[in-house]
Amino acid sequence: MTNYNKRPTSTKVIRFQDCDPYGHLNNAKYIDYLINAREDHLINVYDLNVFAMAQFEKRGWLVGHNEIVYLKPANIMEEVMIHTSLIDFTERYVKAEMVMTDKSESHVKALLWTKFYHFDFKVNQGVQHSDDMLSFLEQIKLDIEHENAEQRARFLARSLKEAAVVQ
Repeated sequence: MTNYNKRPTSTKVIRFQDCDPYGHLNNAKYIDYLINAREDHLINVYDLNVFAMAQFEKRGWLVGHNEIVYLKPANIMEEVMIHTSLIDFTERYVKAEMVMTDKSESHVKALLWTKFYHFDFKVNQGVQHSDDMLSFLEQIKLDIEHENAEQRARFLARSLKEAAVVQ
């Protein structure tokens, strides 16, 4: 069994074209940054290329539900950290958590929970994950105790604040 990183991280820069007139990342653009980071992590950390899977196997995951919490603004040209994790799954869906923090990881800027449904494009309907996929998902799942995104975001924000006080 492989020892996977259950919470990969990447750095992104907030770009001018994605900001509102106040120099803050536009609300809708948070989802783009967070989902793009998850896609990068799937390819680079887990060697799971969802684009190739959709193209060649005609299977993939479709977004079924987003729950986002905004806590602090991400500012133009700011470097941010994005952590992503698989936090839940069943035979038919996966649920990912994506968290944006400041570069020093002392403040949570936003948290996104997205539920992706496994889909077969050949038959145009949802399908179950294979046994191999379920085994893989079990290995990368991060166990959390929170029932909703807002509760989780507040917990993470408090944890980072407490860690900053200790240092």
